[in-house]
Amino acid sequence: MSHLYRKAGAALALACLAFSAQADMNKLRQSGGLKVAVYNEFAPFSDKGAGIDIDLADALAKKLQLRLTLLPFPAGENLGDDLRNMVWKGHYLGYGPADVLLHVPVDNRLMAENDKVRIFAPYHVETVRLVRNAQSMPSFDSIESLAGKRVGVEKVSIAAMVMLGEGNGRFRENVRIFPTAAAALEELKAGRLDAVLANRSEIEAVFRGDPGFPLDQAVFQRLPRNGWAVGMAVRKGDEDVALLLQAAINEMRDSGELQAIFAKHGVNMVLP
Repeated sequence: MSHLYRKAGAALALACLAFSAQADMNKLRQSGGLKVAVYNEFAPFSDKGAGIDIDLADALAKKLQLRLTLLPFPAGENLGDDLRNMVWKGHYLGYGPADVLLHVPVDNRLMAENDKVRIFAPYHVETVRLVRNAQSMPSFDSIESLAGKRVGVEKVSIAAMVMLGEGNGRFRENVRIFPTAAAALEELKAGRLDAVLANRSEIEAVFRGDPGFPLDQAVFQRLPRNGWAVGMAVRKGDEDVALLLQAAINEMRDSGELQAIFAKHGVNMVLP
């Protein structure tokens, strides 16, 4: 009999989950809107109301036949803070949570550490690249080529971490820190830097294939060579919402609409 009770209990739990998921989707339908959280000052993905993630949010809302409400927000101390503030709880200042957060690393460790969210639907693979001024740095053979060169990085970024930490800080004196990657890239364009280490998408959006600013792969010990996938996050249990968003992303990818959004902003989309 206990076996039958366990089976009945499991079935009831599944039914409750299904009911909860449908209720969440019905709530979205009743509100008529899809609240999408995007990062502030994060060109070319989301900055001042424009970017790849802004266009993606708009396309997702249209496919779900919902009105789009954007919730731009500043990045927190860590990704756990962002997931708490924008996905499952809301910020103590009164904004959030959203129905979905874009540009979340699809990472097993991050998932394990944040069990109140579901991370899914990878839509791009990001990598870090070095872009250099071809006049002041005609060639790049290895990171040894950076000795004595003025290299820009964004504060609190993986590029800054590896550049400042490499070889017990041997490049530190020549590293220049900027509030955003876009600011560092503008300094490179103006000739006040020799190179910038940044995300490939950030570089492509600014230089758009300009041969005067070639890209190179810089191999650092702590830098993932194959990059990392980025996707979305919803509250744990919002399975109905997640399934609809996943289906919408799949449709956009298969039709070429997703690639076109990236191309509009000068970025080559890389499929996970």
